[in-house]
Amino acid sequence: MAKIVILTGAGISAESGIRTFRASDGLWEEHRIEDVATPEGFMADPGLVHRFYNARRAAAAAAAPNAAHRALAELEQDGRHEVLVVTQNVDDLHERGGSANVIHMHGTLTGALCHSCGHRWSAPAEMAPRDPCPACQKPATRPDIVWFGEMPYQMEEIWTALRAADLFVSIGTSGNVYPAAGFVADAGHAGVPTLELNLEPSAGSRYFDEARHGPATAIVPAWVREMLG
Repeated sequence: MAKIVILTGAGISAESGIRTFRASDGLWEEHRIEDVATPEGFMADPGLVHRFYNARRAAAAAAAPNAAHRALAELEQDGRHEVLVVTQNVDDLHERGGSANVIHMHGTLTGALCHSCGHRWSAPAEMAPRDPCPACQKPATRPDIVWFGEMPYQMEEIWTALRAADLFVSIGTSGNVYPAAGFVADAGHAGVPTLELNLEPSAGSRYFDEARHGPATAIVPAWVREMLG
């Protein structure tokens, strides 16, 4: 089976109604990035951060997978390809769209994390600063989200998969956020063919062997149809 590693970013979920992350103006959903997406912001105002992610969790739960999510699941389920989806997104639309082999390198809205003992559990619909950790009982609950300044999850597994891949595909990413923005170079150094599927050329578009641009719900299903013959 051909091994395909697929990186997805906010662009694949945008057509499901989930707003994309935009760092250029320093704001995310009208909040400063430093206030809601850093460990320092959480320590300064955990109530604000919990309210922010409670709203993001509700928005993700109300969204539905789109044609691009479903197409990637179809590619995985076909059986002729070994597909790994590495997503920067914290929603669960890939899983609800039918994909089973998914790595959330930036964490997930459906997870809770104790910043005291490191215990993880399923997040309720709403979380608050005084919520006790089920393991240590300390009021140290935070969203299981990788914030700026923290190391993304499962990086060794991702790099190993990239080096062993037969194809690397990047879908709906800006090409500005590292380490994911460097995956195309990692794949290229390993001799792996690379393809960009994006609404517009990303910051790293020139590093890909091939690039196709347009809405994810159009170009991703079209590419999958080609792969399935």
